[in-house]
Amino acid sequence: MEDVIFLGFNLHAWITIITVLAMFTVLLFTKLRSDVVFLAAIAILFVTGVLDAKEAFSGFSSTSVVIIGVLFVVVAGLTYTGVLQWIVKHLLGQPKTYSSTVVRLMLPVAGLSSVLSNTTVVALFVGIVKMWSKKLGISPSKLLIPLSYASGMGGVCTLIGTPPNLIISGLYADKTGTTMNVLATMLPGLFCLFIGVLSIIAMRKLLPDRKAPEAAFEAASDYTVELLVPTDNEHVGQTVAEAGLDHVKGGSLIELVRFDQEVISPVPADEFIMGGDRLVFAGQIDEMLDVKKTHGFVNADHHVFTTDEVEGNRQLRTAYVTFGSSLIGTTIGGSDFEQKNNMTLVAVARRGKRIEQSPREVVLQAGDTLLWECPPKLKVNTDELKARLQFFDSEELPNISKKTMVSTLIMVAMVVLSALNVIPLLQCAFLAAIAMIITNCCNVDQAMKSINGSILMVFAGSVVLGLAIQKTGIAERLAFGILEVCGDNPLLVMAAVCFVGTFITEFISNTAAGAMFFPIMYEAAIKMGYEPYTFLIALMISVSSSFATPIGSPTHMLVYGPGGYRFSDFIRIGFWMNLIILAANLLITNIIYPLTPLQ
Repeated sequence: MEDVIFLGFNLHAWITIITVLAMFTVLLFTKLRSDVVFLAAIAILFVTGVLDAKEAFSGFSSTSVVIIGVLFVVVAGLTYTGVLQWIVKHLLGQPKTYSSTVVRLMLPVAGLSSVLSNTTVVALFVGIVKMWSKKLGISPSKLLIPLSYASGMGGVCTLIGTPPNLIISGLYADKTGTTMNVLATMLPGLFCLFIGVLSIIAMRKLLPDRKAPEAAFEAASDYTVELLVPTDNEHVGQTVAEAGLDHVKGGSLIELVRFDQEVISPVPADEFIMGGDRLVFAGQIDEMLDVKKTHGFVNADHHVFTTDEVEGNRQLRTAYVTFGSSLIGTTIGGSDFEQKNNMTLVAVARRGKRIEQSPREVVLQAGDTLLWECPPKLKVNTDELKARLQFFDSEELPNISKKTMVSTLIMVAMVVLSALNVIPLLQCAFLAAIAMIITNCCNVDQAMKSINGSILMVFAGSVVLGLAIQKTGIAERLAFGILEVCGDNPLLVMAAVCFVGTFITEFISNTAAGAMFFPIMYEAAIKMGYEPYTFLIALMISVSSSFATPIGSPTHMLVYGPGGYRFSDFIRIGFWMNLIILAANLLITNIIYPLTPLQ
């Protein structure tokens, strides 16, 4: 059966094609975890005999995947010692024009992203940029897209800056026995960054001027009503449910404050009402005032919530619903989310405007901004919350200390020793991770928790998919197809593959795109008689250049909610950015690394 040929592909090739297409479809249109999807794809390729056991699990022993895992520990050391905090504090400043603001923002972010996780850098800068933009009188939406773009363009400047670079360079090393320098992409990456910064400034009018989502939450007294229960009220002694307060029209009871200052939140339906209690409602103000009339309550002397002054036993925090969150399409009132996390939903905003509806009855959408009443020490970085919400102030970094300098020196030494080929990158990464632990820049528990198994599963799966595409002859067949269309013109072939790679990565993981296009680009270069090095450098930059959709990069998702963006906002400027960076990439890569015929 394996030898049966249909449309130029054998059975194993068709199994691989169907598996890859099915995997991408599932990733695009379902909420299944990406690591589970990749694991299922590997299982299918193994069970059907496309790959043997060694090949199916080769991704887990891939050098590039191991390096990524070890780098998680190195980044943990930098994070826990406050390196990012120091950089933010000393580099942003107080620029006077939009152009200088963009430069002061994008360059440090790109520099950090060249050696650190893009997601980590953007998560830190989101809150900083929002405060910074307020001081400068600029809408955050004018800066948050450039922030995300800068992290992506900076990441391609080193092999360790973005996963596709590691994956592609690792596959190249496996094929040729030649290891790429860790700074191989630095010069073309810097040129593309320079062009990108100029393009952002030139196309600033395409950046939306959106109202920040939390601007709808600036005056808490506008959406909370506090009512006092008189001692002779007829509902004294009844439960919340018996008094009909568990489901009130247009809002919800979010907090009960006893006369002795005991705070009950969330308020269970079987909680008894006592004289002197203060009841805090959130929702539509006119509806809430009707409760006052129907239940015989009176006005309390002040509002419990203010954004400028929150009592020590609770605090207001804003978060947004992430893409892929299990909260999408649900209501908070229809789940036990509040009870499980000891949080109470106060209000919901969408695209910068508070929704005039009972917040617990709002059907949530990706990007919705939620205002929560929380305990002061709520841990917002738990797996439960991170999978559903992104808090604006979730990055809690320590104060600057001598360990800040130690962790910085460790990181610099790792990059320099690897760049000078004194020690291979894998060994450098291991030494740096060990040094971070020995010097107590992070402890063993922090180091182990920093290793994201889900991400490693995706990376390993990407390597295996690339292997299957090559082994079954798909890459060779596609390479021949591209050559038939483009002829033997190497620049045209390079441009064609990079163009498709740039737009494919808008919808799938850039790691998966890198692994998928590596064998195609490699085979095409070999068929034309050229050394694949130049082609692969261009591919690295292309598959990390996803600017046109918010789902094209995790960092776009991080800024989508805080910026109050719409999906079309990314398309308006991102489509042109894709084309501009593609052209810049092809130009500079061929200047720095001229095409070399195979010997």
